[in-house]
Amino acid sequence: MKTIRGAITIKNNSETEIRTNTITLLEEILSVNHIIASDVESIIFTATKDITRAYPAKFAREIGFENATLMCMQEMNVEGSLPLCIRVLMFVSHPELSSPTHVYLKGAEKLRPDLKKL
Repeated sequence: MKTIRGAITIKNNSETEIRTNTITLLEEILSVNHIIASDVESIIFTATKDITRAYPAKFAREIGFENATLMCMQEMNVEGSLPLCIRVLMFVSHPELSSPTHVYLKGAEKLRPDLKKL
């Protein structure tokens, strides 16, 4: 079992933004790690307190995560934290995934400056 982290920000608190960006993040994680939705055992989604219009997990089901266990939680509210941010912790069972690539998009890259590409 391996874990993959990721995050993305949205422009505003709307169901459309949450849907579009959740799908973008999940598809990018699958693509760069050369895995498919059925390789994923579970995903924990967190969202900052300013995201209230929809659960990100709802949209994971639309793109093939029918059998994965999905859960949404609210991210800790820390002063100065990145607003309008959806994060994921994905648990993957894939024998060839030895070194997962974590994905941070649309401003969320600042959460993990240590992962910047050289």
